Amino acid sequence: MGLPSKAQCFEINFEIEKRRIQLRMKEVLLVNDIFYSIQGESSFAGSRCIFIRLAGCNVKCEWCDTTYAYNEGCELTIGDILIKVGAWDCDLVEVTGGEPLLQEHSIQLMEELVAKGYRVLLETSGTESIMNVPQKVVIIMDIKCPSSGAVDKNKEDNIALLKSNDEIKFVIADRNDYEWAKEKVRSLREGGCTNVILFSPVRDCMNSNELALWILEDNLPVRLQLQLHKLAGMK
Repeated sequence: MGLPSKAQCFEINFEIEKRRIQLRMKEVLLVNDIFYSIQGESSFAGSRCIFIRLAGCNVKCEWCDTTYAYNEGCELTIGDILIKVGAWDCDLVEVTGGEPLLQEHSIQLMEELVAKGYRVLLETSGTESIMNVPQKVVIIMDIKCPSSGAVDKNKEDNIALLKSNDEIKFVIADRNDYEWAKEKVRSLREGGCTNVILFSPVRDCMNSNELALWILEDNLPVRLQLQLHKLAGMK
């Protein structure tokens, strides 16, 4: 029996790939919500964005504003999620949580979104490895401050894995958080980190004007981030 022709090899490989995609589309994630709104954070603030909020969290910060995503959700296949996302005419999608990387198939979800031509953002607490996140995904990664109660969960190894277009976020609740984050920023910059660094005040806890003044006084190379969607009364 002879070897298969190039055409036959192509057809075999095509069928294998098609089957792989079909199986991947059946992978299930626990999804808290899928919605269309204005991106309120990061350098993409102000842009139209589709949000995929996955359920589950391993951090549970003291000031968390999405506690409803800890456990609440429904099971959806990746195929189901893509259909729901496709209902809106928007090419920017953020995968968030909770902590989305706790779910094994979040990586496959992002891969499929990228393959379909979406610009994909990942918002992560920084407590899970970002090693397998697709290269085309822009990562917005937290470094947890003392007030969060989760400093010990920061995964320092992730910093070296960030790409040049990824972003780092510190959520600031008080002066102690600010001083702690300031030293972290200086250490990062001295180590050659050029990523955008965001300082975001905890709503109803840290006065944004006061935080802005501290940044100016210290000439700190960071960007003040306000939650634009909340200021606009959006979800």
